Amino acid sequence: MIYYLIALIMFLLDQGTKYLISTRLAINEQIPVIGNFFVITSHRNRGAAFSILQNQRWFLVVVTIVVLAGIVWYMNKLKNTRRLLSTALGLVLGGAVGNFIDRALTGEVVDFLMFNFGSYTFPIFNVADSCIVVGVALIILDSLLDMRGSQTEVVEVKETSDPQGKE
Repeated sequence: MIYYLIALIMFLLDQGTKYLISTRLAINEQIPVIGNFFVITSHRNRGAAFSILQNQRWFLVVVTIVVLAGIVWYMNKLKNTRRLLSTALGLVLGGAVGNFIDRALTGEVVDFLMFNFGSYTFPIFNVADSCIVVGVALIILDSLLDMRGSQTEVVEVKETSDPQGKE
């Protein structure tokens, strides 16, 4: 249940920050936080990550429903046996639900975190996007650790076996 609580907290944080941005700033209004490097910017995205699939609202809604169902099914299957993976899935779940609600209700997602690196502006994102990215990174880390653990077990089995097969 703790992993669903993580998802709920991330969802509420995402929705709260989006509400503040959408009610306090006009679209394209900016508030510099760290010079021109980090700027709070009121922006709307009618697509998916990095503004791909613009104006494909219903396709994105259907895909998100399938992904959410898969995450919930897998989280229930894990039954808290793998904490890192469960935490990662909780983050992805919270972020995906946050963006799903926006997209389903309004057809767009509120983005507001903008980072500039010289003349390059990283695509504007939100808390939900951050949760998804961190969650996916943790899933990859969990997979790498799991593969490493599996390889260690294979080596240990080989080392304890008699090389001539006469145990």
